[in-house]
Amino acid sequence: MKPHKAPSGQVVHSHLSETLYAALKAHCANTGETASHTLQRALANLLGVDHHTIYQVSTANALVQGVYQGCVTVGDLKNHGDFGLGTFDELNGEGLMLDGQIWQALSDGRVVQPPDSATAPFWVCTEFTADQTRLLETVASWEDLLKQLDALRSSENLFVGFRIEGVFETIHYRVACRADPGTDLVTATSHQAEFKLENCPGTLMGFWSPSFARTFNIPGYHLHLLTKDHQHGGHVLGIKASNLSVQSMNVQEVVMALPESPAFLTANLSGDPTAALGKAEGARTQ
Repeated sequence: MKPHKAPSGQVVHSHLSETLYAALKAHCANTGETASHTLQRALANLLGVDHHTIYQVSTANALVQGVYQGCVTVGDLKNHGDFGLGTFDELNGEGLMLDGQIWQALSDGRVVQPPDSATAPFWVCTEFTADQTRLLETVASWEDLLKQLDALRSSENLFVGFRIEGVFETIHYRVACRADPGTDLVTATSHQAEFKLENCPGTLMGFWSPSFARTFNIPGYHLHLLTKDHQHGGHVLGIKASNLSVQSMNVQEVVMALPESPAFLTANLSGDPTAALGKAEGARTQ
């Protein structure tokens, strides 16, 4: 799959009243959402179209093997969801997708908004529509958070999207550093940058994936952080918090877009990447 130069899907020409157009412009200015995203969501809600589909670019196993070449543009990703996570060309940082916008957390601690022409080698996103909302009064640790999220899942065989908001008393996260293509993921993340923040308002976004998906997705929980001021973000490793709002969404459909690059086409993806993913996704320091 080569980088797209134009958005996918159908183009619809329509006339809007001056009142609707002014309201649409104001909404986009206030929220940062694109007009296309806003209109698609409004139409989907009106027509009762089910949002519960994950759109995934490439596979986790390919990432483990060092297939880091960007194969889809940021602009195209925005047409497939408003919520999700991933990484960027050459494993350059963590991808954060929230409310239709995309941010790039860099290993020097900065968070930037990449241009629509920037590319990603791996991404998972969806049009997020909550099935339920719960309040977690106390979260003592990362393990405690996962235990409480487990109680919100209804099946071991469905993907689940989680959006978690609140003030994090402490949050520990990492950001992948740029790596040469072909460098395996465990080696590439052995020198990842790690950060800790205190009393930090923000949002955690991500997914729980079933064990059967281990060859193409990251099994278990995979959550990224974006602070409320959009100044900090990355892959979550540890947490302590109170009164967190959790929205969850069951996913019944997965759509995958596979790269057409020589690196992907010749990679050996037959192995089980679970152990390597466990090492790469975990903390290096305490």
